[in-house]
Amino acid sequence: MRRDFPVLQQQVYGKPLVYLDNAATSQAPQAVIDAMNRFYLEYRSNVHRGVYHLSERATEAYEGTRVKVRKFLNVASDREIVFTRGATESINLVAHSYGRKFLREGDEIVISHMEHHSNIVPWQLVCGMTGAVLKVIPINDRGELIWEEFEKLLGPKTRFVSIVHVSNSLGTINPVKRIIDRAHEIGAKVLLDGAQAVSHMRVDAQKLDCDFFAFSGHKLFGATGTGVLYGKSELLNAMPPYQGGGDMIKLVTFEKTTWNDLPLKFEAGTPNIAGFIGLGAAIDYLEELDFEAAIRHERELLVYGTKVLSTIPRLKLIGTAENKTGIFSFVLENIHPHDVATILDREGIAIRAGHHCTQPVMQRFNIPATSRASLAFYNTKEEIDALARGIYKVLEIFK
Repeated sequence: MRRDFPVLQQQVYGKPLVYLDNAATSQAPQAVIDAMNRFYLEYRSNVHRGVYHLSERATEAYEGTRVKVRKFLNVASDREIVFTRGATESINLVAHSYGRKFLREGDEIVISHMEHHSNIVPWQLVCGMTGAVLKVIPINDRGELIWEEFEKLLGPKTRFVSIVHVSNSLGTINPVKRIIDRAHEIGAKVLLDGAQAVSHMRVDAQKLDCDFFAFSGHKLFGATGTGVLYGKSELLNAMPPYQGGGDMIKLVTFEKTTWNDLPLKFEAGTPNIAGFIGLGAAIDYLEELDFEAAIRHERELLVYGTKVLSTIPRLKLIGTAENKTGIFSFVLENIHPHDVATILDREGIAIRAGHHCTQPVMQRFNIPATSRASLAFYNTKEEIDALARGIYKVLEIFK
């Protein structure tokens, strides 16, 4: 299976590449690269506009991905799948479209302390425009939401809950079904930031009953610059367009513009056509691979990696939730994470160091940054062993 990923076959500084930065972006299999190349080699053209062969072929492939995403998330209609540039744009779309129309002064939006900046800043902007108030669910020392505090935040003014499904800096899997059910009991709508979830677990949007779900294609083994927003059709229909131009219109005069139907109402401008065709190929790849088996393998790696890293002196794991995915955020005593990542890089090991766009999480744990190794199903126990050897080398240098 690793042979399916060309980038993993190379050496870095004369050593086999160990790629452990999958929370930032995962690698694309050859099938995805081939699908995008075919678009450029055989039928590059715009979608929805041309009546000639190439354009019809491009449109068919592009819209084919929408069908695949609909099935992948198990939602009712292709019309509920909006293509965006990424999870960040998906969240911004909801915040600015739904938020600016339906939120009022004094309304409350609930997020958590473990959110990515992309699920904090858009809501801060909307609060500034509408007078709504942002409320934050605290987390415990393991990096888990404190349910009792969430309950305290809920009230008659709560209108919206926007929560990360899986934390990118801690690996915590949040109890999103329970959160959704509780929020719906008081009439609040719920958005799930699923950027870190879709490559690690099956997501059934209908079963979850979330109102919105956002993810990025490049974290699902597809292209950068592609994203998905699922939204219930009654909500998307009630929301105004987020951006203007291109396919989002039916009729334009200088006096008035009529919006297109879903989902095109929210898809202004020419999209990343090759990228979305690649996203469709990525979903095909996962289904043919046996996605459930890949998930089980990754969970075994999580258990193994936790055991291995926990034995390393001066290493402290940040994020030890009972229910988590394959993310190892850690600090080494008196060693800056950037030094750790730099030394590991010379060993051919790619990890991320920094605040991971979750500065409030770093503030919660009173640290400036962490080193983060994050897994995908193509990683191996041998690579975790290489990571451990690399960390011991760091400790030797800084002893």
